[in-house]
This record gives sequence, structure tokens and C-alpha cells, in this order.
Amino acid sequence: MQVNDFMDSLIEESTSLEPAPVPAVFSPPMSDKERSKLRYCSLLCYQVKGCIWRLVTADANALLLPTLVLKRRQLITVFFCRHFRPPHGEGKLFVSRRSLLDELFEVNHIRTIYHMFIALLILFILSTLVVDFIDEGRLVLEFDLLVYAFGQFPLVVCTWICMFLSVLFIPYTLFYLWAQSHSGSHSHLRLYSLLFGTLFLLYQALGLGFLPTYTVVTNSFPPASCFIIILEQVRLMMKAHSFVRENVPRVLAWCKEKNVVPQVSQYLYFLFAPTLIYRDKYPRNPVIRWGYVVSKLLQVLGCLFYAYYVFVRLCIPQFRSISLQLFDLRAMVLCVFNSILPGVLVLFLGFFAFLHCWLNAFAEMLRFADRMFYKDWWNSTSFANYYRTWNVVVHDWLYYYVYRDFLRMSQKRCRPAAMLFVFTVSAVVHEYILAICFGFFYPVLFCLFMCFGMMFNFILHDKRKGPIWNIIMWTSLFLGQGVIICLYSQEWYAQRYCPLKEPSFFELLKPRSWSCERPDDRL
Repeated sequence: MQVNDFMDSLIEESTSLEPAPVPAVFSPPMSDKERSKLRYCSLLCYQVKGCIWRLVTADANALLLPTLVLKRRQLITVFFCRHFRPPHGEGKLFVSRRSLLDELFEVNHIRTIYHMFIALLILFILSTLVVDFIDEGRLVLEFDLLVYAFGQFPLVVCTWICMFLSVLFIPYTLFYLWAQSHSGSHSHLRLYSLLFGTLFLLYQALGLGFLPTYTVVTNSFPPASCFIIILEQVRLMMKAHSFVRENVPRVLAWCKEKNVVPQVSQYLYFLFAPTLIYRDKYPRNPVIRWGYVVSKLLQVLGCLFYAYYVFVRLCIPQFRSISLQLFDLRAMVLCVFNSILPGVLVLFLGFFAFLHCWLNAFAEMLRFADRMFYKDWWNSTSFANYYRTWNVVVHDWLYYYVYRDFLRMSQKRCRPAAMLFVFTVSAVVHEYILAICFGFFYPVLFCLFMCFGMMFNFILHDKRKGPIWNIIMWTSLFLGQGVIICLYSQEWYAQRYCPLKEPSFFELLKPRSWSCERPDDRL
């Protein structure tokens, strides 16, 4: 009787409490603080189970009740810890937390660096206006590059709407029908699973894979418009995979006891949420700070104009001329080093605009409370840590659905092979995006990923500590950005200066910048 009274009071008190923040137990790597909290939670669960067992086997000895009552609050914490645990005890735990830059910008010393970048943008604008005034005799405020890059925008919007509606209804409908077939007494369950699994893979390959790419290529979308469609294509494919991957084990485990198919509203929220890991529920903030949303969207717009001036002032003048020359080692070396500054600026702008501003804006509008979209990658002393902390959103998807699933299928025997497979998948997807958006195949990024990226991942591993390794990491990163900007920019102009009338398959794969020397009138 005393046990029942105690459990009733425990449940009543738990309903009046908000869930305590829980560390991301399975989000690699954990900090020392997170590990200590996990050990404490595990020890507490063990102690509570022991107390309850002794209480039951001792005929509810009243002497043990004070011990349980003193740990009532701790029991409630454990209750909520289990409530927010991912399915089957695995996966990422979402916790209410702010983005790292939002916390750092509260420090005046760090915010000054942000002000320095704004001052540099002002100087870019002034230099462009002054040069145009000297050359043209008037102020030129035309943004031809932006207008060209975002061309055919109405068609982009229509294509995106079709993609989104298809990924909203088709994967959910297929999963719902498959779950219904498993919830009843149907025979041939394996045949049903094969049928719906095949239909889902066909939709991923054709509906989301082929059709958007075909639309982009046949309509000759300009680069920025193309990036919008292709990046959304990859994002929606990863979202659909996560939804099915997270819910299939639940149906197999619980289908005979209750209906575990998520609601459409939960799936719709996930499609907009700034995460690639599906959960029925996420930690939510109580209110939407619309001023914060507006400021982040304005910062995205500012980064867009910042990138425009970087290309106009630092890239276009250089590559217009160098793309007309045959390959020369000295010119190539100078080109790479001259491209480091614009490459690094583009890297910072892309990180700040998307991973910080864009994702935080959507997270705020959706009251999504877990804002750990990145970690302190700038402090990395190894490329292994850099890959984990640069883009946490994508890394989580690769870790749980590629790396861990590969280990599970190989019975944890091939960790190096699993890591190589992750690198290959990431490199292929990155190169696919660039090839479609730029309109040519030039596997510079793929080679950097698979050759230097893999090599540095093992050489600059997590055991490397100290400032010197952070310097080496930054030096390699800067040099890599210079190589990417230099080679892709040269190939972009070479494709326009030296078009092929009837190209063969080999000529399509061969970089045009290796042999182009005939100028054309086009930009």
C-alpha cells in the first residue's frame, strides 16, 4: 500500500515539472561534463532499481520509504530522462541549447571580430563604387551577377513546391500502408515489405533523384538557382530516409500492441525542422522572438551581398585573364595563393549564413530549441574533430545512418572500412552537387576529400593536441580553399571561352581549362 501511495505521489509531482535538460548521450564526441552526467544518471537508475526491489521483496518495509522519498526529485529526473530517450535506446538526444556563436557574441572581444568583417564589407562596397565612378563617371549600383545567378526564380519556386509536396505525401503514404499491413494478421509480410521498400527506393531514385536534376539540366538553371534545387533535393532525400529509418524498427517492435505511426503534422514539422534526424517530438521554446528571426534573415542577405563583392573584386578580374592562358606552373601557383583570401571569405560566409543564421532563423520560427548546428570547429587540432564539428547536422546523419548502420551490418568488424565508406558517400554527394550546379565535371573536391581528406584524417587524428596542430589544420584548410576557388573558377571561364560543338564522352570528362586558349565574347 505504501508503495502505491509513493508511486501515485511521484506521478502527480512529475506532471507539474518541466523535463530537465538531458545531455546528448549518443552525440559523438561527448565532453567530460556530459560523460559525468551520464555516469551519474546510470548510477542513479541502478540505485533506484535496487531500492524498489528491496522494498517489494521486504513486504514494503517502511524503513526504506524515507530513502525513496529523499530521492523523489531524482526519480522524476530519471523518468524524464527515459521519456526523451531515442527509440530502442539509440540515437541522438535533442536538448534545449543555444548556438555557440550566439553565446560568444555576448562577449565584446568576440563581437569585435564580427564588427571587423562588417567594416571589411563596407570597404568592399566603397572600393567598388569608387572604381566604377572613375571608370564610368557615375555611381553604378547594378547587381548583374546576382540577377544572373538567381535567374528563372519562378520556375525554381514551382520545382521546389513539387518536390516538397511529393516528399510530404509519398514517403508517408508508403510507410503508413506498410505499417498497416504489419499491424493486422496479413500473410506474406516479407512480400509487403519488399513491395513497399522497392516503391520507396524507386521514389528516392526517380521522384527525388532524377526528376529535379532533369529539370535543372534541361532548363539550364544558373548556378545559385541550381544550388537551391539540388541542395533541397539532397536535404529532402536525407529527411525521407531518416523518417523511414527511425520508424520501421518501431513498427516491427510494437505493431501488435499499439499504433506507432507518426501523425502527418509530426512529419510535416520534421520536414521544416533544422535537423536530419527524425523524432516525434523535439524540445521546444515557449515563444518566437520575431526580432531575432528578422535579424538572422537580414544577416543572410548581408552575407549574400558580401559574397557578391568578394567575387566582383577578388575573383572575376583575376580569372577572366588567367583562363585564357595555357597551363603554366608559375601562374597556377600564384593563382592558388591569390585565391586563398576569397576562398576563406567564402568559407566563413557560407558557414555563418547557412549554419548559423539560416538554421537559427528557421529554428526560432519553429520554436526548435536544440541549436547545436555546429561546434567549435575553429579550435580543432585534428581533421577528425573538424569533420565532426564543422556541420553537426550533416555529420549526425552520416554517423547514425551510414557509419553505424555499416558497422551494424558488418558486426562491428570493419571500422576503417566504415569510415572510408562515409568519406566516399560525402565526397560523391559534394561532387554531384558541384557538377550539376556548375555544369561541368571537374572532381577537384572529390580528390581533396578522398586523398588529402582521408590522409589528414589519420595523420591529424584526435591524439594530436596543442596549438601547433591547430595552426597546421588552419594552414591546410586555407590552402584547400585556394585550390578549390582557383581550379573551379578557371574551369568555369574555360567552359565559356572554349565551348565544344559536338563533344564526345571523353571530352566532357576532360577539364576544358587544360587546353583552352581562345577568348570569346561571353562572360
